[in-house]
Amino acid sequence: MSTAGTGRHPLCNLNELSATGCREFRLGSGDWPMRGFVVRAADGSVHAYVNRCAHQRYPLNYDQDRFLTGDGSAIVCYVHLAMFEPHTGACFSGPCSGLSLARVPVRVDEEQVLLAEGIDPDEFAARYA
Repeated sequence: MSTAGTGRHPLCNLNELSATGCREFRLGSGDWPMRGFVVRAADGSVHAYVNRCAHQRYPLNYDQDRFLTGDGSAIVCYVHLAMFEPHTGACFSGPCSGLSLARVPVRVDEEQVLLAEGIDPDEFAARYA
């Protein structure tokens, strides 16, 4: 979902995120693009992370777009039940306490969540291959 050459790399539309919701995305090209997700925190702020647990690098979710606890207050790894703070990605409960999810730099513009300016999607994704 890249618009190469324009400097705009949309990850999702803001209206695809509920008040405390998540949305998966893929970044980069080739057979194995990086998997990530965008989360809207309770205060309305938007953050994005690589979909990889800080504990053993497994994807956090089993089902598409399912990254949050039932009440939407925390990101959860459904493999290890580690819990992460939506604003920072810091683990506060579980086997990886003290570690953090890898942040994807984003910005919001015209109701779209975009990869931050100056970030090459293929280069960024290659870091997490």
